[in-house]
Amino acid sequence: MSMRTKTFIFLLSILGAIICSVNQASASEKNTKLYTPFTKISVPPGESVNFSIDLINQSEEKQTTDISITGLPHSWEYSLKSGNWTINQLSVLAGEKKSVSLNIKVPHQVNKGNYPFRIIAQGCDTLHLNIRVSEQGTNKSEFSCDQINMQGNSKSTFTYNAILKNQTAEEQLYALTAETPRGWNVNFKPDYKQATSVSVAANATKNVTIEVTAPATVAAGSYKIPLRASTSTTSAELAIEAVITGTYNMELTTPKGLLSTSLTAGENKKIELEVKNTGSAELKDIKLNATSPVDWSVTFEPSQIARLNAGESMRVIASVKASSKAIVGDYITRMEAKTPEATANAEFRISVKASILAGWLGVLIILVALGSVYYLFRKYGRR
Repeated sequence: MSMRTKTFIFLLSILGAIICSVNQASASEKNTKLYTPFTKISVPPGESVNFSIDLINQSEEKQTTDISITGLPHSWEYSLKSGNWTINQLSVLAGEKKSVSLNIKVPHQVNKGNYPFRIIAQGCDTLHLNIRVSEQGTNKSEFSCDQINMQGNSKSTFTYNAILKNQTAEEQLYALTAETPRGWNVNFKPDYKQATSVSVAANATKNVTIEVTAPATVAAGSYKIPLRASTSTTSAELAIEAVITGTYNMELTTPKGLLSTSLTAGENKKIELEVKNTGSAELKDIKLNATSPVDWSVTFEPSQIARLNAGESMRVIASVKASSKAIVGDYITRMEAKTPEATANAEFRISVKASILAGWLGVLIILVALGSVYYLFRKYGRR
């Protein structure tokens, strides 16, 4: 065999070994796979998507491969991590697997539709994934409330639980304002603390309690109150409604407005009172009572008024009896008309005077005393 022939055979053997080695490596690489159970996920704009991806080595040798992401739009942010580390290469022992986490941040301003992309394990496998954006993206804020309508009387506090959502890509400081009729009061309480502004992180929400009080003399009816949360770049509006069923006010006085009288000790005197409904709603079950000096008594006729329409008034007779032991002087008797919704008070100054009998008795005592002195003077004065 010539030298040339031997050289040719040697080169063929080396080439065969190389081809065999390459085929074995290719087979090993083909036995290394990428896997995730969720290959297509639908989310709204501004959400974050997390994929858990396994690199599975089914070969008999350790495999080391570069990991890369292709096909995502340039404005989309993503990270590929294993544990707390950002990685771009994995090494997996034979018969084992390694898990990595892929986090993708979908922008707020994005068109609705499908966004396919690929994860490539260099020389091993390619995993095709898809994110579907479920709605057209915007750069806006939302101010919402599940219950925008409340009903009560003029003395009620109307409480609304609202949610302020920042759908922008940056933290926002919102100024909270309200357009109210004169005399109304609106308090904003983010996280239950009164404030006129609130900071909301990007793509986050904040609970805002809104407390509304009406003027005491407000007429019955429906009142809409526009609210606004605004920054220099975005704003959101919310309209709430307060339904006033009526105002509850009452006055207790006398027909002439006089709140004083006089009587003698032990005497019973009738005082004419007037109960007026000065509100805009009907009053029911008005009870009358009094606070008087010790041993005095006060009764009313009637003692209770079943109902009194708005603007109407009713006469009531109060019978006041002073104690028989009351001395001369001024006394205060406090009278009250009361319902669960309203209360009216009136203080009467009652002067107790001496009786005529007591006066004549005093004169008689004085005359007897003077007569006794005169008698003694006449009898013993000459000695």
